Amino acid sequence: MPARALLLLPIALGLATPTLAQTAQDMEAWTPTATALRANAAGISLPQTVGGLSLTKSGEASNGGRAVDNYAQYLSQDGAVQATFYVYMPTYADASLAAYMTDKAIMERFGAKTRRTAYDSAAVAGQPGRAIRAVYDDAADGALTTAAGFVHAGRWIVKIRVTGPTDRRKDVLDGLDAMLASLQVEDKASLHMTAPAQFAACPASDAGEARLTPAQDGAPALPHDVRIPRDGKDSLCLRGAVETADGRYDILQQTGRRDGAIIVPVDDSGTLLAFDPATPGKGYQLSIHMVGQTDLYGTYDKVPSPRQIAAILDGKDPQTAQAQAIVAYAATGEATMQPGRAGRR
Repeated sequence: MPARALLLLPIALGLATPTLAQTAQDMEAWTPTATALRANAAGISLPQTVGGLSLTKSGEASNGGRAVDNYAQYLSQDGAVQATFYVYMPTYADASLAAYMTDKAIMERFGAKTRRTAYDSAAVAGQPGRAIRAVYDDAADGALTTAAGFVHAGRWIVKIRVTGPTDRRKDVLDGLDAMLASLQVEDKASLHMTAPAQFAACPASDAGEARLTPAQDGAPALPHDVRIPRDGKDSLCLRGAVETADGRYDILQQTGRRDGAIIVPVDDSGTLLAFDPATPGKGYQLSIHMVGQTDLYGTYDKVPSPRQIAAILDGKDPQTAQAQAIVAYAATGEATMQPGRAGRR
């Protein structure tokens, strides 16, 4: 899994105390069989040898022992073509958004000559429209071809990345296509239809500064799903952008909804800020979503301005210096909520 966004360290990781990791029961991430490798909690497996690639290593990318952020590495016999099979549980799971953010990361990493030559829905294990397939040519100044596939199954996102030299383009694509075709999901009903994100024009937004409303008495409720269509089921629009010292981040919302949720994706592994209409009453509650964890913050009277969102991302906004509550999710989906430092005396 690509490294988590370092800019969120002042906010999120500083609050993820060791006691949180202990609330989720440790479990084995992977079980190898005679011919396959199974992600235990997700019930998702892939052959150990597939598309000219063979399994070399498996483990956890983060949250060790919780089995919520898992990876397996594959190589061609000569080592020239490499693949990584990720099975991870972001608390905001969306294959379309994962593809969109991976697309941005590939373009930024491999340079201006990189060309996206395929980006469309694809089949998984013979089921059409359950994956997104992307291909990039002339990466790294023409030296590489890289390809990716994305699947949303229940709480889980599957991402497959295959990369090799340009003259091994066919091997790269054969590897990706064989992995998508051979992917086994035990709960087939959990597979989401998905398509690449589509974007339309956004309505004009209020550019004023938002205020954090007084905190309500009592313990926060467990977070509900952020109310925005996922997996390409409706178009999104670009409300604006946030500029920080670490990069530029899009502010997205559902097309045609002035009062809907707002999201700010941060990386290609599921980290994002969400401003969701508060219930009951008015305003927007801030939550930060990561792999296996959601941090809950206060409610603003309206969507914060790009300047305020940049301060939140940089950890410089005193109003959101501490979370009100931290919710850790076990690989089974069980949630454990603890008060954040803002809620402690």
